[in-house]
Amino acid sequence: MRIKIAALLVAALALPGTALAQTGDQEPGPKQGDWEITLSGNGTSNNDFDNHQIGISGSVGNYVTDNILLGARQSINFADLEDDDQVNAATRGFIDYVFDLGRFRPYIGASFGGIYGDNVNDSFATGPEAGLKYYADNNTFIFVQSEYQFTFSNAEDADEAADDGQFYHLVGVGFNF
Repeated sequence: MRIKIAALLVAALALPGTALAQTGDQEPGPKQGDWEITLSGNGTSNNDFDNHQIGISGSVGNYVTDNILLGARQSINFADLEDDDQVNAATRGFIDYVFDLGRFRPYIGASFGGIYGDNVNDSFATGPEAGLKYYADNNTFIFVQSEYQFTFSNAEDADEAADDGQFYHLVGVGFNF
């Protein structure tokens, strides 16, 4: 009887260690073939709270290797101005190289696409981007990202337009599956 109790006690004490060893073998972050989706939002108001802007961005991508993410990003912004309401959007493809530093995943890349909507000149947009993902668990992360976007109507304008770009910042959440 004592042997059975001792064996059950040893098994009960070893079980949590076995479970931790199994979950500890998985590293956070994606592998080749995994998909990724992100969602982020933004907003501004002037000091009189009579002009407002809200926006949402999302992306979907696929890891073509453990470190290269290829995807598409969509942004939609709504502006409620005193005299006018405006909706603007941007659609762009991107490629990012994601560095594997465990739970921290810095990345650099580039995007290319278009900007369109009310009170904007429909045009191409391109530029570099950089960001940092922090994995809260193996497949869920929060991220910050900055893009430098410049717009142009045709290839001849692209060189001059590079100096007149703007920064676009994102903070959001993402998931790998």
